[in-house]
Amino acid sequence: MKLSLPLLPLVLAMTTALASGCAHEHHAHDDAHHRFENATEWSQTFEDPARDAWQKPDQVIQALALRQDARVADIGSATGYFPVRIARAVPQGQVIGSDIEPSMVEYLAQRARKEGLANLQAVLATPDDPKIPGPVDLILVVDTYHHLEDRPAYFRRLAPLLGKEGRLAIIDFRPDSSKGPQEKLASQVVIEELAQAGYSLIQQHGFLPEQYFLELRPAR
Repeated sequence: MKLSLPLLPLVLAMTTALASGCAHEHHAHDDAHHRFENATEWSQTFEDPARDAWQKPDQVIQALALRQDARVADIGSATGYFPVRIARAVPQGQVIGSDIEPSMVEYLAQRARKEGLANLQAVLATPDDPKIPGPVDLILVVDTYHHLEDRPAYFRRLAPLLGKEGRLAIIDFRPDSSKGPQEKLASQVVIEELAQAGYSLIQQHGFLPEQYFLELRPAR
């Protein structure tokens, strides 16, 4: 989702998704001030089943190998594309969906209640703080990293939230992808920036057709 200065919610990055026909794409900062107040309407785009073909959510969750009691935070959660799926995969755990768009936070909270996901919590973030309550085992950032400002500082502040074996997972568009924004970050740039924040790469997954998928861990 496109993030507002310095952090737009994941939802804001999808302004041009209707034109492209693909949900959860990111585009230029021209859309930064567009508001997504009708979450129900936008959910038809964000949750479009066609997205599954390239986002491969089930395979992503399988690759993350989460314990059933894992605590997971999704930064830029929008209408819950990943948080809802992860909440079902960790029935004894907890999932936090964090977003700075109030309408999306309310939508996700209502969706969690409607779908009986007591382990899914929607949190209203601020531009410089995702408001993740307490320590977590995984922080997931999907199609959002490249819109953050001062990324090393942002993720340096998040490192204490990750436990001894805690991980940070970054999924974002490759420079050669036809999806996403015009200006994309190469995976090596992400790795180098997060190294500045004290993280080291522990694994890369290559099965996503449009994106890289990195797992990192803060230094202990």
